[in-house]
Amino acid sequence: MKLLINLAILFLCCIGVSGQTYRKEICVGFRVSSSEIDLDYGDNASNLAEIVGLLTDVQRNPNMEITGVSFCGSASPEGRSLLNKQLVADRCASLEHYIRQRVDLPDSVVFKCDKTDVWQKLAIYVERSDMPHKDDVLYQIRQTPEYTYNAKGTLVDSRKKRLMDMNFGRTWNYMLREFFPSIRNASILMVYIKQKETKQTKQTEIPQEVKTPIQSVDTIPQEISPEETQPMPAAKSSCYFALKTNMLYDALAIPNIGVEVSLGRRWSLAADWMYAWWSNNNKHRYWRVYGGGLSARKWFGYASEQKPLQGHHIGINAQILTYDIEFGGKGYMAGEPEGSLWNRLNYAFGAEYGYSMPIAKRLNIDFSLVAGYMGGRYYEYIPIDGHYVWQATNNRHWWGPTKIEVTLVWLLGNNNYNVKKGGNK
Repeated sequence: MKLLINLAILFLCCIGVSGQTYRKEICVGFRVSSSEIDLDYGDNASNLAEIVGLLTDVQRNPNMEITGVSFCGSASPEGRSLLNKQLVADRCASLEHYIRQRVDLPDSVVFKCDKTDVWQKLAIYVERSDMPHKDDVLYQIRQTPEYTYNAKGTLVDSRKKRLMDMNFGRTWNYMLREFFPSIRNASILMVYIKQKETKQTKQTEIPQEVKTPIQSVDTIPQEISPEETQPMPAAKSSCYFALKTNMLYDALAIPNIGVEVSLGRRWSLAADWMYAWWSNNNKHRYWRVYGGGLSARKWFGYASEQKPLQGHHIGINAQILTYDIEFGGKGYMAGEPEGSLWNRLNYAFGAEYGYSMPIAKRLNIDFSLVAGYMGGRYYEYIPIDGHYVWQATNNRHWWGPTKIEVTLVWLLGNNNYNVKKGGNK
């Protein structure tokens, strides 16, 4: 089909009205964060061959001349703006280098588009789709400023942040998967005309429409209907959550389980519980530990922009626990012997810092450290002739690390999974 279209264009240029202009756009895709031409990616091999073949055919035709070849780059909007700007320039340069190695193009016909409206491209893809909350997404793209600063010049809001916060990240991940790969490309737009009659003065200037960077049909701004300017109703959302186990506790024979739920706007709430009751009366060995904790976390950094429950996090943590640990020598028991659970509790609270990184499609590892205060009463005893003889009562006042986690995190939910390389550009 592409070959037939190219032949038709060449035929029309040969028989058409003198000076009539024709143009054609062909796109070349790039892998995530890459500016290298990859012939194995998508339709790159056939598209690049088509570009080279068409330019060569035009140059060989005595009735035609190339009046402009425009190289335009693009990068999907989830990347950082400065990095994306450099990525666009690098992709344009790579495509131009590839083509000009194979086709001799004079500098006078080569043009570059140093700016591409990727947000408008994204709006077109959203508008043509049947994605959930489509109207809300279009409203944010078209009505929310790309960046919002306060009177002191501090960035306080952005279009990207609004979209990433929608539906706890599910909307952003849908676009990341369905639309961004198509936006992540460089395109070459060729413009050529039939050579003028020899009696006329040969045209030395490129027509005005060629001098102006030509936009793809997909990037032409569209009218916004009055309905789209009205605030959209809040969309219903479902939360991201995960099951967890602290592998350090598991290694100490303390089974434990935790759950964490994303609350949106990069906040989450985590809870965990541990329970171990191992004993050997003949040798007076006890290993009893049970208790749990709560954490409120705030996520930040580039990784957390890509999806919830990933990247750096800080927060506050509170714990309660009771224990009885004795290995045939001296024992330590939290709280009052034979008392109720509340008489035996020790407690801790503090500030935490951690980082959660993906290791598989639905698995993360979270490294966390909590530092703060631990308090409560504990007893020292020794086992003698089947009895436990009290030795001392102590009140714990400990400032320092109160919890260390190397946690295996199992991501749950239809859209709660890791994308390759931790994000796209």
